Amino acid sequence: MSRRWYTALVVLVGVERLAELVVSRRNAAWAFARGGVETGRGHLPAMMVLHTGLLAGSVAEVWLARRPFVPRVGGPLLAVLAGCQAVRYWCIHALGPRWNTRVIVVPGMPPVRTGPYRLLDHPNYAVVVLEGAALPLVHSAWITAAAFTVADAALLRVRLRTEREALRKATA
Repeated sequence: MSRRWYTALVVLVGVERLAELVVSRRNAAWAFARGGVETGRGHLPAMMVLHTGLLAGSVAEVWLARRPFVPRVGGPLLAVLAGCQAVRYWCIHALGPRWNTRVIVVPGMPPVRTGPYRLLDHPNYAVVVLEGAALPLVHSAWITAAAFTVADAALLRVRLRTEREALRKATA
């Protein structure tokens, strides 16, 4: 895979994330119209910077450090990325209008326990972890993969604590 093809892949992932923000905005309006309560807004800018950094860092490292594409590693990781997208869309479908990039809980609504949420409490975050490692490693950007993984682990601890507390309050 040439660096140009890899850059196009990362740009496509970025476009997909922008489309998710449109869906998130629409779903936020739906939730607020039903009395939704937002919590944890303070960590949202850090999340946006981190995820933008993953995309930019992946491309920058590949170009600036002239990272090679290693087919026996990059090929399977492309399959992991495709699987991540499939599970991400499954999560979005299962949550319907309740899916959001923000933490917005509609009081009185029970937690979703269908789709991938039958299997895991936070399947979308499992996807984020896998994707955060796989996307840069497709083209050997190991510094970006490591940096994102460490930063994302810290951010996910905050995010999970925020979500659990919001759900606890809404169902109490």
